[in-house]
Amino acid sequence: MHASPLIDPAASPGSGDLGRAHRAVAVKRARESASVGDGMRVLVDRLWPRGLAKQQLVMDLWLKDVAPSSTLRRWYGHDPSRWEAFARKYRVELAQRDDLLQLLDDLRRRGKSTLLCDARDSLHSHAIMLRELLIERCFPRHNAKGVEP
Repeated sequence: MHASPLIDPAASPGSGDLGRAHRAVAVKRARESASVGDGMRVLVDRLWPRGLAKQQLVMDLWLKDVAPSSTLRRWYGHDPSRWEAFARKYRVELAQRDDLLQLLDDLRRRGKSTLLCDARDSLHSHAIMLRELLIERCFPRHNAKGVEP
């Protein structure tokens, strides 16, 4: 798992709670081995990871519909130069799926959750954006940089 570049838990007062929330939602590549510390493992890709047999992936839940739409995924093409525009567009899509965000919020409240995706570039994957959104929902007074407005 790579630390998210968007939230620095040490950047604000009361960051202990923010830091705990930050650690309560992890992102892993679907091909990485499962570990006891993963907690609830949720695949957040629309498509099954290519070349990975179903028995090879340890997961508790597959939330296909929380992934970017096929149109958005194809447009983005994992091009880092499109990351900021992709993130904005993906947030617009997620705003239409509050039911799934609420489910992920509930899972996070129960304990550690690990979002699984198959993107090679873990810093520019939709799972990172989804994680950041879940943390922001947990701490609505904090913006994406982890500081109060």
